Amino acid sequence: MTDGLRSKELETTPIIELKDVSKHFGGIQALRGVSLDLYEGEILGIVGHNGAGKSTLIKVLSGAYTADSGKIYYEGREVEIKSPRDSKALNIETIYQNLALADNLNVPANLFLGREIRNRAGVLDESRMEAETLKMLERLNLKIKSLKVRVVKLSGGQRQCIAIGRAVYFKAKILIMDEPTAALGVEETERVHALMQQLKNEGIAIILISHDLHDVFGLSDRIAVMKNGALVGVKKTHETTKEEILSMIILGKPDEPTVRV
Repeated sequence: MTDGLRSKELETTPIIELKDVSKHFGGIQALRGVSLDLYEGEILGIVGHNGAGKSTLIKVLSGAYTADSGKIYYEGREVEIKSPRDSKALNIETIYQNLALADNLNVPANLFLGREIRNRAGVLDESRMEAETLKMLERLNLKIKSLKVRVVKLSGGQRQCIAIGRAVYFKAKILIMDEPTAALGVEETERVHALMQQLKNEGIAIILISHDLHDVFGLSDRIAVMKNGALVGVKKTHETTKEEILSMIILGKPDEPTVRV
């Protein structure tokens, strides 16, 4: 076992930790004192009904929103995330459901969108970007017929993998994925799942937001349940059931064992 793939039972310092994080919009309390942690090489599933606070939570981590109160720790040190730039500086990359890809551009242009490689004269270095894209595709075992094709012509699974590849290329240590397999077919869903497992094995920590409990149970090491902006509880996946998680989602409290007398 390599240093980057230590057992979660032996981990002592989370790669990211939230303590009592709150966020409100006017009279709406979107997050209510949420405390949550994530470890290197772990997939943490976050589930809950619409309006549970999942999207607000990942937007706080991605820098789209600033928390009103609470603290965030990165590798044990307190940090502030007030903008997407702050988040990226901490090697946090977020892949939203819409992927934020430019349909009219090809694969290299999307990979380096906003972070283009230029030569000393300030001109786009397209040959180098293509070479780096090929390396990324090879690393992630992705096959695309031509780098010149516009991403609008790619399948949903290929587009998702390009978005993941972009995050990985720019040294993501934490990858936040919002409904990554929504609207994908069975084969493409399996491809994305395999890629997520590969990244986990490389030590990348993943936050998985999904309504699909089958996906969550198949991929996650732990599952966090949210309701009405609050954290209901966190369960190790191998120690819980879909029925228990559904009960927590609906009732907003941890499932309690029945006491027989």
